[in-house]
Amino acid sequence: MAGLSIVSRFEAGVSSAIGLPSAQTPAPGTAADRPVSDVMRRLSTHMSEARDRALPGEAVLELKRHVLDTFAAMISGSELGPGRAALAFARAYGGKAAATVAGDTTLCGPIEAALANGVMAHADETDDTLAPGPWHPGCNVVPATLAVGEQFRISGVHFLRAVALGYDIGTRVLAAIQPGLANSYKLPYGIGGVFGAAAGASCAAGHDAQRMRWVVSNSAQQSSGIESFPRDIDHIEKGFIFGGMPARSGATSALLVHAGWTGVNDIMSGPGNFLLAHGAENNAERLVDQLGQLYYVTRANIKKWTVGQPIHAPLDALEALLARQRIDPNLVREIVLRYTPGSITDNSGPSDINVQHAVAVMLVDQTVTFRSIHDVARLQDPAIVRLRDLVRLNPGTGGARGGARPPLVQITLADGTRLTQDNVGPGVLGTAANPMTNDQVIAKARDLMAPVLGRAQTSRLIDRVFDLEKVKDIRELRPLLQRKNRAGPPRLSDYPNARS
Repeated sequence: MAGLSIVSRFEAGVSSAIGLPSAQTPAPGTAADRPVSDVMRRLSTHMSEARDRALPGEAVLELKRHVLDTFAAMISGSELGPGRAALAFARAYGGKAAATVAGDTTLCGPIEAALANGVMAHADETDDTLAPGPWHPGCNVVPATLAVGEQFRISGVHFLRAVALGYDIGTRVLAAIQPGLANSYKLPYGIGGVFGAAAGASCAAGHDAQRMRWVVSNSAQQSSGIESFPRDIDHIEKGFIFGGMPARSGATSALLVHAGWTGVNDIMSGPGNFLLAHGAENNAERLVDQLGQLYYVTRANIKKWTVGQPIHAPLDALEALLARQRIDPNLVREIVLRYTPGSITDNSGPSDINVQHAVAVMLVDQTVTFRSIHDVARLQDPAIVRLRDLVRLNPGTGGARGGARPPLVQITLADGTRLTQDNVGPGVLGTAANPMTNDQVIAKARDLMAPVLGRAQTSRLIDRVFDLEKVKDIRELRPLLQRKNRAGPPRLSDYPNARS
C-alpha cells in the first residue's frame, strides 16, 4: 500500500483489522450492551437520510447566502494574520492533494483543508452567527463539508443539504446542553462547531445511521474550548477554536468512521454520556425538536460589520445618528452605550471584538470598514484612544425602581448637547428579524473577495454559488476559490470600501 494516503490505507485495511461485526454486537450483559435510545435513533436516521431529503425553498436560498458569506470570510481572511498562519500550516503539512485551500493554490488532505479554511473563515469577525449557543456555524460547517465533499466529489445539491444538516445538528446539540453552559467557561462555539462540522462532513461522506451514531460519539470526545479567547490579541487562537479546530475535528470524525473506526453506539444516553457531562438539567429531546421542520440556517445572522455580533447594534445606531447629525469627534465629551460591562467584546484585545474601539473608529471615519477595523496602528492613534477612553457602558436595566431604559447610544458634546439614538428598525441588520437583502449580501461578498480574486473571478464565484443545483462535482468550485498568485504580506490598502 506504499504511496497511499492515510485515509486510503484505513479504507483498505482497518475494517477487517478491527472486526466491525463484533464491534456492532456487544456481548449480552456487558457494560457495552445498552439499547440505543429513541432520541438517538431518530437523530441518526435523520442525519443519514439528509443527503436525499429535499429542502424548502426558503432554506435553499439562505444556504446559498450563508455559503457565499462564508466563502467571502475565507477568502478575505486569507489576507489577515490568522489566515496567513493557516496557509503556512497547510503548505507545510498538507497531505494528499484532495481538497482546496481558499485564496491560495495549495491543495491538501481534507482534514488539513478543513482546518486551514476554518481558521481563514474566522480570521476576523466577518462570518455568520447563530443561537442557541451562540456559535459561528459557517466557519466550521462549510469548510468541513467542502473538504470532505471534495474527497467524495459530491454534487452542489448534496453539498447544500449537508451544510443545512450541520447548522441543524450543531444548534440542537447546544440547545440540549444550554443549562449546563450557563455560568461556565465552556466554549459553545467549539462544541456546536464540532457537531455541526461532523454532521455536514458525514452527510458528504454518505454515512448510514449506525455510522452517524459513531460519528456523534467521536465528535463528543473532541468537543472542546474555553472562554479565554478575548485575551488572544492576534485572533489566531480564536480563529482556531471557533473555525479551524471544530472543522478539523468534524472532518476527522467523519473520515475515521468512513475508514472503519467505530465508537459508542449512543453517546447521548447511558452512563457517562455527553449530556450528563454538561449538567444534570440537560434535555435530550431538544436534539430532535422540530428536526426536519425547522431549518436553523433560516435563523442565522449574516453580519453587516466586520466586528463581533454584540457590537452591531451600537454601530447601527451610531450610523443612523451620524446620518442625521454630523458630529465633530474633537467636541465629544462622553459616549454612553447601553451595553453589558465585562462582556466578551468590552475593551478586549483584538480590534474587531472591542466595542470601544469600533465606536471610536466610527466617530472619526463616519463608518467602519474591513480596512479600518483591521488597521492595528489605529489602536495607538491618539484621536482613537481619546474617544475610546470616553466610552462608558450602561447595562440598561433602569434605575433602582425600574426606571426608563436608556437609549442605545448617547453622546454628550463639549457644550453640553446630548445626542441620542435608540435601536434602528425591527432588529439589528442581518438578523432574522431584519435580514440583509440579496443585493446587500452580494455587495458584501464582492467587496471582500474582489481584492483577492479579482472582480471577474469574484462575479463567477457568486453566480456559481447561487446556481449550485447545476454543480455536478463540488470540485468545480476549486478554480473559483483559488488565488493564482500569492506573495507578500496582507494588503489592507486593497480594501478601501470593503464593509461587512
